[in-house]
Amino acid sequence: MYNYKLTVQYDGSRYKGWQRLGNGENTIQDKIEQVLSKMLGQEIEIVGSSRTDAGVHALGQIANFKTDQLLEPQEVKAYLNHYLPEDISIIEVTMVNENFHARYLCKDKTYLYKIWNKEYSHPFFRKYSMHVKGILDIEKMKAASRHFIGKHDFTAFSNAKSKKKSTIREIYNIDIKEEEGFIELRIRGDGFLYNMVRWMVGALIEVGLGKKESSVIALTMDAKERGKAGDLAEPGGLFLEKVTY
Repeated sequence: MYNYKLTVQYDGSRYKGWQRLGNGENTIQDKIEQVLSKMLGQEIEIVGSSRTDAGVHALGQIANFKTDQLLEPQEVKAYLNHYLPEDISIIEVTMVNENFHARYLCKDKTYLYKIWNKEYSHPFFRKYSMHVKGILDIEKMKAASRHFIGKHDFTAFSNAKSKKKSTIREIYNIDIKEEEGFIELRIRGDGFLYNMVRWMVGALIEVGLGKKESSVIALTMDAKERGKAGDLAEPGGLFLEKVTY
């Protein structure tokens, strides 16, 4: 079997997320699988590094698929980009070791969250950022973000449905910077639970607006109670930026 690695970018605005649903409805995975299956004349299943939610975007999603056909990576890339919708792009295709698995072998992931922090909306980036009208205190947000660093139980910052999977995750770094009205949060960790980044960002926004104290984040994490983290940040501001192997 031959194994191929895809680097994918997409605008998730009109999709129900990355992962193919039971009926195959309008997901990124399904769109790519349909085109690959047509190209190869056989059913192809791809594996993604991250199951991004509905409305979430990707700058560097990684996926892989296996086939018994020897393919020229550049031809696969050209075919996919020709037949996929314009809001999904294949940046790179490479042949990899048969043991490569996009999800199980990744070492860490970096998510980018963009906030537009002005009293007026941004006409051109309204689909790719969350509009927060109140002025955010960046220093308070930076101080609060330190409570997330390290290995913790993130039950309170997740909508994870499975009780069998561990809710322990390690956050390596959170970088927050402001530039020309945008506030960008980069969060790097060994893995993320369902909605985890959006809950984390939502809590930091509340701190930045003065609605809650920084210490509440640690208390919320210790309580391990879902629904106590605050408001869930909007999906449109979230991007899967980078996956490391």
